[in-house]
Amino acid sequence: MKILFTGGGTMGSVTPLIAVAEVLKARDPGCDLFWLGTRSGPEERVIRRYNIDFKGIFSGKLRRYFSMENVLDVFKIIIGFWQAVFILIKLRPQAIVSAGGFVAVPVVWASWFLGIPNIIHQQDVKVGLANNLCGLMAKKITVCFPVTAKYFKKNKTEIIGNPVRNNLRAMAALDKEALLERLNLKKDWPVVLVTGGGTGALALNQLVFDSLKELTKFCQVVHLTGENKADDDFSHENYIHYDFLVNIIPFIKIADLIVTRAGMGTLMEIGYLKKPALVMPIPRSHQVANADYFYERGAVEILDQEKIDSDDLIKRIKELLDGKSKLKELSKKIHEMIKWGAEERLAEIILETARKI
Repeated sequence: MKILFTGGGTMGSVTPLIAVAEVLKARDPGCDLFWLGTRSGPEERVIRRYNIDFKGIFSGKLRRYFSMENVLDVFKIIIGFWQAVFILIKLRPQAIVSAGGFVAVPVVWASWFLGIPNIIHQQDVKVGLANNLCGLMAKKITVCFPVTAKYFKKNKTEIIGNPVRNNLRAMAALDKEALLERLNLKKDWPVVLVTGGGTGALALNQLVFDSLKELTKFCQVVHLTGENKADDDFSHENYIHYDFLVNIIPFIKIADLIVTRAGMGTLMEIGYLKKPALVMPIPRSHQVANADYFYERGAVEILDQEKIDSDDLIKRIKELLDGKSKLKELSKKIHEMIKWGAEERLAEIILETARKI
C-alpha cells in the first residue's frame, strides 16, 4: 500500500501528519509512505528522519489582498500542479493526506484530477484558504474542534481532535529533573521557552531580544529563533538560543512557561504536555481565532502584538511564574479542552479509504 502526505512551508501542517505516519507504519510495516512538500521549507530535514521519501515541488501562496507576488505565485501553483500530476502517475498512491499549507493545493487538485481519493485534516479553528480550496475535492474531512465542523459537508466530516507524535507521548512520562540535567539547565531556576515555530517569528523575537536583560535576572530563557534570526550581541548563562530544533519536545517538557505563536501544532504539543502558555497570534491571521478559542476557555493567556512592549512582556512573565495557581489552572485547562487519540482515528480513516481502491 502507498500513502502520500503533502504539506509544508512551516511545520504547522507537517507535525500532525508525521504522527499519523508513525501509526500507519506501526500498523502496516510494509506500507510505503511518500511526501510532497516545499522546495525550501523546514520540513524536509524532519520528514527524512522518519524514513519517508520526500520530494519538493513548486508552490505559491494566494494572498487575500493585492500583491504583485500573486501573479508569480499563480504560475508556481500551475507548475506545482503538473509536477504533482507526473509524480502521482508514477507512484500511484492509494490515498493522499493533507493538513493545510499552500503546497497541498496543487497536490490535492492533481489527486482529484487523477481520481485518487484524498483526506483533509483541518486543525485550526478557522478554515484556511488552502483547505477551503481543497475541501470540495476531499473524500473525507477531519477536524479538531466541533466549532469547525460546520464549515464542511456534514456527511464527510468527522471531529477527531489533532494527532500527536510518538515522542510527545513518550516524553510525557519522563522525569523533568533528569531532562534539565541532560539539557544543561539549572534545576532551581524556572525555564521559559520562546518559540515562533520552525521558521521563527521576527516580531516575537524582537520583543524577547528587548526583554532579555531583565528576563535573565529571574528565569532561564530557551529561545527558538528560526534560522539566521538570532541576536548574537546578547550573551548570558541564562539565555540559550537555537536556530532550529528537529525535536523541540524535550524543551516543552521542561518548560515552566511557554511564549509562542498560536499555531495549532504547537498548541497541541503544549496541551498534551499540560504546559501554561502566553500566546501572541499573528495579527489578522487564522492564529487569532485559535488564540481566542483557547483564551475563552481559560486555557491560555494572550499577548497583543500590536500593543505589547518589552516592559509588558517582562511583567506578564514574572506575574505568571510567581503565580503558581494560575500556572496550574492554565496547564489543566489546555489539556482538558482537546480530544486526544486523533492519530489513531485518522490512520484508520486513511486505511479504510485506501483499501477501497
